[in-house]
Amino acid sequence: MDFFKLAKSRRSIRAYQPREVEAEKLQQILQAANDAPSAGNRQAYEIVVVRDAARIRRLVKAAWDQTFIAQAPVLLVFLTSPQRNRERYDRRGVELYCVQDATIACAYAQLAATELGLATCWIGAFSDEAVADAVGAAEPMRPVAMLPVGYPAEQPDPRPRRRLNDLVHRERVGDKEP
Repeated sequence: MDFFKLAKSRRSIRAYQPREVEAEKLQQILQAANDAPSAGNRQAYEIVVVRDAARIRRLVKAAWDQTFIAQAPVLLVFLTSPQRNRERYDRRGVELYCVQDATIACAYAQLAATELGLATCWIGAFSDEAVADAVGAAEPMRPVAMLPVGYPAEQPDPRPRRRLNDLVHRERVGDKEP
């Protein structure tokens, strides 16, 4: 699949088949996340792979009872690792770059899963404290996203997107392309 078809085919899936994700596919997803660019190549993030049903239930509760998450056999939790940036980038690295790094890694994982015939749904609505507690992440680490991964049990239609001329600005915000 070429990239543009891949990007158009990705959907947020909220129903998963009761089927395990093969170890090889999970490894490819994690490798894609590791291949993602990061500020100064510091890779200021961590990924926790969660397969344990009890822990996933805790994470469902932390995500304000988004119960579909528990259908997925694998849940990836992306956390900031700000200490990796502190020395090189000071405050901006600690407050921003590590969040960007984790976000980009999650996006790469999401696209890799799509390429492999798997489904995901970006989860950003959750209690930071409850997620950190569930995966044993200590301060100053902070959860950025959770990504359930599994085989899709639904095929939703594409959702509407903003028109490019409403989204893209030339020179400054408010300048529109004719």
